[in-house]
Amino acid sequence: MKAAAAQWFHEKWGVPLAAYLDSMEACLRGESPVPQWYIAAEAGRIIGGLGVIDNDFHPRKDLTPNVCAVYTEEDRRCEGIAGVLLRFACADMKARGVDTLYLATDHRSFCQRYGWAFFCMTQEEGGPGLLRLYVHREP
Repeated sequence: MKAAAAQWFHEKWGVPLAAYLDSMEACLRGESPVPQWYIAAEAGRIIGGLGVIDNDFHPRKDLTPNVCAVYTEEDRRCEGIAGVLLRFACADMKARGVDTLYLATDHRSFCQRYGWAFFCMTQEEGGPGLLRLYVHREP
């Protein structure tokens, strides 16, 4: 589902399609724990997804890897899909030897609901505002 997933993420976030395809290809080669991509699908339709990449468009290059591109289709929100994806990604990354992840977002309660803790404010790369950066450490 690489091509479909790359197209889906591209449509949601506007990041170039080639960037998603390249990152997903690196994921499938399995040469390192990062990047990783996760989707939730139902009847062949992608209903949610997220990735784990080195950096999600902020200047704190020391805070890595980052969960990115978290999205759930509007008609499937409030069903816990993003939470399941986040929990799965955290556990999967732990199994790959990565127990600390970061997430840059302006969604406060969402992150905290799933065990993420506020870490610091960071500048949005290419943007005028600040983003909240959250951390999750898998026990």
